[in-house]
Amino acid sequence: MFEPSNSAAFLVAANQRPLAVKPALYPTARPYDVIVRNKAVAINPVERAKQEMGDMMFPWLKYPIILGNDVAGEVVEVGSCVDRFKPGDRVVGHAMGMSKESNNPAEGAFQNFTVLFEHMTSPIPDSVTFEQAAVMPLAVSTAACGFYQDDQLKLELPTTDTTPGSRGEILIVWGGATSVGCNAIQLGVASGYTVFTTCSPRNSDLMYKLGASEVFDYNDPNIKHTLLKAINDRPIAGGLSLGRGGAETMMDVFPKCKGNKFIACGNYPEPHPAPKNMVMLRIICKFLSWQISMWWKGMTRGIGWKFIFADTLTNNGVGKAVYTDYLPKALADKSYVPAPEPIVFGHGLDVIQEAFDYQARGVSAKKVVVTL
Repeated sequence: MFEPSNSAAFLVAANQRPLAVKPALYPTARPYDVIVRNKAVAINPVERAKQEMGDMMFPWLKYPIILGNDVAGEVVEVGSCVDRFKPGDRVVGHAMGMSKESNNPAEGAFQNFTVLFEHMTSPIPDSVTFEQAAVMPLAVSTAACGFYQDDQLKLELPTTDTTPGSRGEILIVWGGATSVGCNAIQLGVASGYTVFTTCSPRNSDLMYKLGASEVFDYNDPNIKHTLLKAINDRPIAGGLSLGRGGAETMMDVFPKCKGNKFIACGNYPEPHPAPKNMVMLRIICKFLSWQISMWWKGMTRGIGWKFIFADTLTNNGVGKAVYTDYLPKALADKSYVPAPEPIVFGHGLDVIQEAFDYQARGVSAKKVVVTL
């Protein structure tokens, strides 16, 4: 008989490090839940930010907290209303424990067993390893929120039989080599848009492999002119900003374009270079001044923009459309590939803190993963 014993890497107080690995309650499956024995989890900047910035980030979370969004593993239990999965199934899903609506340690990723919502979970084929699958969830959800929600770009949903470029509109993804960017390119193509993206030249081949039609160097001093020339008066579907300078560039380019002049912002502005003193004050000042500038430019130029919150797709139909209706078939027929490539940092809950520190030093076109 299965006798579960759970452990987790807890953030026990604001700014506390390292994470404390200790026993955790084994979760109970509600009617629409899936309980997964985690085999691989991925590290995202937002989890490290919660540890470093304390209650400035996710102030609704109560200590001790189990962080983490990205889970890949095997189903061990399902709720009474779940018929898509059974014990033993290999799955990937977005753990929602850090969201304001959930706020539930049982739904955090950094533990041996995690509760996932059935409609935010996808089966993975045998050809995809747990380490590969773990890079996807938060990146997929962020891109999906920016693309498909009614308060964002409101794009057409992805399907496995949509012809790339069939909608005749250009979708800009600034920061294609980020984990979100790698998934945004694929979702945009599967939704029928012509995707233009930016990255450093060393990652251009990967961007084309994922389906981008045009790839630009974001360090090009003439990037605005280059983008406008490539758009060539064709309609735009909007833009997704995932890196420094993206939203500002699109704010200058979009007034000269026709189509959906909206920017979904997937990253927050930060001082550059990073400050070495009065860090928090300078971060706040940068954020406020950036928002004022964007508000004024958007209002005077007729450009809409909004920050993305990657948990809002849970209950508005977008999550189900992606994780239930699209990803299972797309992963099975290999029209969607897990990206970026995982960097397997180590094994076990006790190395997650070290993985945080490794990720903080910066990775490009890769994502840090820990096996369990």
